[in-house]
This record gives sequence, C-alpha cells and structure tokens, in this order.
Amino acid sequence: MNGSQIPAPALGRVLDQLAHDEAAALERLFRLLAIPSVSTDPAHHEACIEAAECCAEALSEIGFDARVEPTLGKPMVVGHWRAKVRERAPLRVLFYGHYDVQPPDPLEEWSAPPFDPRLAEDPRYGTIIVARGASDDKGQLMTFIEACRAWLNEHGELPVDVSVLIEGEEESGSPSLAPFLAAHGEELKADIALVCDTGQWDADTPAITAFLRGLAFSEVTITGPSRDLHSGLYGGPACNPLRVLAEILAALHDDQGRIAIPGFYDDVRQPLPSELAAWRALGFDEAGFLGGIGLSEPAGETGFSVLEQLWSRPTAEINGIVGGYGGPGTKTVIPAHATAKLSFRLVPGQSPRRILDGLHRFVENLLPADASASFKGDGGSPAVGFDTQAPAFRAASRALEAEWGKPPIIVGCGASIPIVESFRSRLDMDALLVGFALDDDRIHSPNEKYNLRSFKKGARSWARILAELGAIDVSAT
Repeated sequence: MNGSQIPAPALGRVLDQLAHDEAAALERLFRLLAIPSVSTDPAHHEACIEAAECCAEALSEIGFDARVEPTLGKPMVVGHWRAKVRERAPLRVLFYGHYDVQPPDPLEEWSAPPFDPRLAEDPRYGTIIVARGASDDKGQLMTFIEACRAWLNEHGELPVDVSVLIEGEEESGSPSLAPFLAAHGEELKADIALVCDTGQWDADTPAITAFLRGLAFSEVTITGPSRDLHSGLYGGPACNPLRVLAEILAALHDDQGRIAIPGFYDDVRQPLPSELAAWRALGFDEAGFLGGIGLSEPAGETGFSVLEQLWSRPTAEINGIVGGYGGPGTKTVIPAHATAKLSFRLVPGQSPRRILDGLHRFVENLLPADASASFKGDGGSPAVGFDTQAPAFRAASRALEAEWGKPPIIVGCGASIPIVESFRSRLDMDALLVGFALDDDRIHSPNEKYNLRSFKKGARSWARILAELGAIDVSAT
C-alpha cells in the first residue's frame, strides 16, 4: 500500500476489522456524546475543552500527531498522519468536522437526558443512537476516525496522507475560524478537503453534495419617535416603527413568491437542462417532504419545484421580529424602535455584499417621513459548487457504490457550510462533501438520532473512499 491501486484483500481486512470492532467503536462514540459541548453557552466552556481533548486523544491513540490548539473561543483539534515512505507523492486530504453541539432545549421534550447516549429501537430504521450531537456532528466525524483506526490497526498506514481539523464553534458562527486559518493555513492545506457534515439521499442511497447555497444576513432597525409613546395620546399622528417595518417586510416578496428587491436576480445562474432533468428523475416526494413538518403547499416561487427552490433559487427569510411590548397582559404602547433579523440564501453568481447593499436601498426607499433605518450584523458567504468529474469526486462515487450497491445521488444543499467556502477562498482547496445523516435525524431538535446502520456503513464507506483516493495519481491531476 504505497499510493498505487489498493488490493481488494487489503481493503477487505479493513472492513473485517470494522465489523470486529463495532462494540468498541460505539463505546468511543458514546464517550464523546456524553460531553455537553454546547458552544453557544458559556456555562459549557469546560465541556467544550473536554470534547476537544477527547477528539485529540482518539486521534493520538491510533497514531496521529494530534494536539488541542487554543483560540480566543473554543479550541481546535489538529491532527496529522504522514507516511514515512511512499513510492510516489501521495494525495493529501484534510478532514473537517466539529465537536460542538446545539443546546438541547427544550429538555422536557427529550425521551431521555440528551447527554446520556443510548440505543433505541425505531419502527422504520431499526436500532438508532439517541443523543444530542449523534448526527450533527459527533457521529459523523467518528465514522471517519473509525475508518482510519481500522486501516492503521490492520496495515499500520493509511492510503493517503491525512490531516484533521475538528472545530468547536461551528454551531455558534465559527468566530475563531478565520484567524485560525490565517495562522495555520499552510499547515492544513491539502489536495482536497473531506467534509462529513452532510447526508444521504435516503436510508439506502448514498449522496455526494455538489452545491451549497450561500448566505447573507442582516439586522434592520426602524426608528420613529424619540421614545415609546402612549397609543391613546399619540396613536394616529405618530409614526409607528412596527407598522413601518411590517409594511417593508411584506413588500419583500410579490404575490408569486419572487423577491422584490431590484436587481436581486441579476446574477443568478440558471441550472442546465440536463441538471433539471436529473432532478426530476429523482422522484422527490414533495408532499412527504412538507408533510413531515406539518405543511402541505410549497410557499416559494411559483413555477419552480421544491428541489429547484432548494437547490437553484435564492431566498429571503424573516428570522425574527422584535419591538414594543411582548409580555403578559396589555401595554398600549407605540414603540420607538422595531427590529427584524433577515437572511438570504444565495446561489452561484450572487455576491453577499451586493445583495445586502440592495437590501439597504430597498428599505431606505420605502421609509416614510419621520422614520429612519439602521443596519448591523451584516455578513455572509457566497454559494459553492464543485466539479463532479474531478478525480476525487469520481473516486468517492466508486467507493460509495461499492458499499451501498447503487451509485450515489449527486445533490445540492439548500443550506450553507461556511467552512467549505473558507477552504476555497483562503486555502485554494475544493471539498468533497459526504455524510450519512438523514433528513429526519432531528438535528437541532429534541431526541436527535443517528441510525446505527448509518454509523456502521459510514465508517465502511470512508474506509473505501480512502482506498480509492489512495489510487489517484497526484502527478496526473
């Protein structure tokens, strides 16, 4: 195993090792799941450090040079494994995951304590792992570590050179990531990044994510009178910022669901006819997708399917509105201020800065006399797409088909993974997005789960992917 085609018996021994070690692998996962590493809550700062140390220990014990690297926020975990001797230059990969988790609230809706991981039986999926972080992202990142463990236990080496970056603030906006990449980028740079924070098409069908929507976000505050006013003494003649804000927000979309900000669609790239045909052939269950969240009708742009709305159309969403009195009982007040948080999902070609500039002009043009607008918290990242014919992409496709008995579905993702854009813009490195989560894993919700089958076959899939990546001739790419 020196960078050439991996013999089938060598891979078979790795897969046998994974099967033999299943119980111990589950114990190691449960140890990490039991740590309440909630990055958004300062009360759990020490738990985040404990989770980082747990990840570094897991890497160190299988032969990685691993360390916990402090930041101004939560620590990063960095690990490297390098072959001492290779016949030719190996492919270098950087694996990324995160050990932090969302808050478990509301606790009363959990069937068991969120940081007391357990196995349960599900009528649809069989045995499942239930705990906060089981799917997002501890179970996912451990599938990769377990694959590396099996390779190293069986053969003493990996098919490729591997670096690992495990973050502790993904669920709280990654504030330490940019300065960390600026300081350690050369150490982390590789031929391809492997990102596990994605999912399958369904429980029996693997997927590779080839496109991520971008993101822009802003907080707009409308100011009217100099102080809160009595609605009996001033109601009528006084400008009400909540009313102004409501009218502006209502004007964001027309009656066809299109976003009414001038120029919003100018840079949108349309999907190719072949891509649209491939999406239609997937047989996506729109009714089931919406029915699972208690809805029945698509609410996006008229004339576009649900998959088109998710994968190829930008959005404008109102994430929260604050103003006036919201406590119990009645307080007849005209507030001095009203605030809304907005976010925009973007597609290739759109610039977050240009979208936010357009939002500012749109709001300011709709302001009546005596109302002013201010903005804060502007930010975002552009959409990212990948070459599905690249050698690493094709290698992963072969590996997943070998494990699952069918080729992976090439999908888009309506969400954003800012780290992926950072890898491209800061490290000039594309990413391969492969994960084994399902849409109904209840991430960010009570009773988060990860199918035991996803955990087992996820590790087997990564073992196969490492083998296929090891066969790539870097000098020819």
